[in-house]
Amino acid sequence: MALSSDESVQKISSISKLHFPDIVDDKICTEEFLHASRDIIRIVEKFGKLFAPVIYDMNGNIEKLNNKYFLDKEKHNTLQDMILLEKEKGDTIIATDALMWLRRGLYMILLFFEKIVEDHNAGKATEDLVAFLKEAYKLSLEPYHGWMVQQLFGLLSRMVPSRTQLLQTITDGENVKDEILLRDMDTYLKTLRVNIEALQIFYEKYELENNDKV
Repeated sequence: MALSSDESVQKISSISKLHFPDIVDDKICTEEFLHASRDIIRIVEKFGKLFAPVIYDMNGNIEKLNNKYFLDKEKHNTLQDMILLEKEKGDTIIATDALMWLRRGLYMILLFFEKIVEDHNAGKATEDLVAFLKEAYKLSLEPYHGWMVQQLFGLLSRMVPSRTQLLQTITDGENVKDEILLRDMDTYLKTLRVNIEALQIFYEKYELENNDKV
């Protein structure tokens, strides 16, 4: 039986078009990763001032990585190759540091949205997302932030939109049901998690992690 026009619209959401790169031979394509990182920033930018400090930091780190990539696209084709080349030269850790902080910011966003999806899958629709955001921050960025930054984030967390507001903001007026959006979001988050975990393993293997607080 043919789908009605309304049913066809509900099959996908715009977030289903977003995708972090596949891992090939334990490596991540630099250009695709940076493009995907910009995509996720465009989503969280819609929430206003809430993620402003994190977005500002992430955009700065993307720019640093992009500049490094353009110095030699062939040698810097994958993130791992670019970082190992920088480590081998030993004269700077700009890309290494930038990717580390970008990964941490992405990890917080991942955890926050995963909690919303988990809540939905459990048959709930929790409107107050403050606890979700605080837990995501605690597990990602808080260990590397000093007292002042932690206090700032505590203030900003009060500005988190409700679940309904957040989902409406993400769809940006699209005629997409919550269950469709959250299904597509779940698929998208799985590709993001694979990338983040691959980078975490890579940094641990080559002892690249810097645990100093900022």
